[in-house]
Amino acid sequence: MASKLRNHSLSIVAAVLFVLSLGGQAATGFAVHNQDQRDHDQPEIGFGEYLMSGAFYEATFENWESEFLQMAAFIFLTAFLVQKGSAESRKPDGTPTGDGGESDDDPREHAHEPGVPWPVRQGGLALKVYENSLSLALFVAFLLCFAGHAAGGAAEYSQEQVEHGGRPVSVLAYVGTSRFWFESFQNWQSEFLSVLAIVLLSIVLRQRGSPESKPVHARHSDTGAE
Repeated sequence: MASKLRNHSLSIVAAVLFVLSLGGQAATGFAVHNQDQRDHDQPEIGFGEYLMSGAFYEATFENWESEFLQMAAFIFLTAFLVQKGSAESRKPDGTPTGDGGESDDDPREHAHEPGVPWPVRQGGLALKVYENSLSLALFVAFLLCFAGHAAGGAAEYSQEQVEHGGRPVSVLAYVGTSRFWFESFQNWQSEFLSVLAIVLLSIVLRQRGSPESKPVHARHSDTGAE
């Protein structure tokens, strides 16, 4: 059991931190929402009702959307673009990095090997999808969260409109508002800033033991895993 926990400790800790953070967001968001209701002489709602409200869905999906966009774009772009000296980049001359230099090997050359994933053995369309499956999955997750942000935001915006004597709006109409894009861009820019920071800072800074860092003794001009 101890070995299994250690082997999966990174995902376990990340999952626990996610659940705790989501719980903290829900609790504090609930308090803020009801305070806003009181400030506008509107009735307070219960915690369960808040979790089903547009306010909660908008806040949640708005952040998830930007995270998945960041990861999808980063993984996709690093397949084609380089940054000399960065631990997050391939070598500028196109030489693959990683253990044994196998990251860019043609998977078709390994189809005969035992234990390879089924799409590698199958080839064709299955392999084409599989060899791009990580970025595809993240882009799909981004689109789903983008839709969740739009739907939750439309519900919250419509409630505000009704409370102020206006009319509710459709999801499509809400996507056309500056509010929706302000919410999106303010998150997207922070995610791309963090990508830029890790790409550039990993040129000269190190974290011993982390696969996201070059070896401490590596030259600043070295790129990726040497």
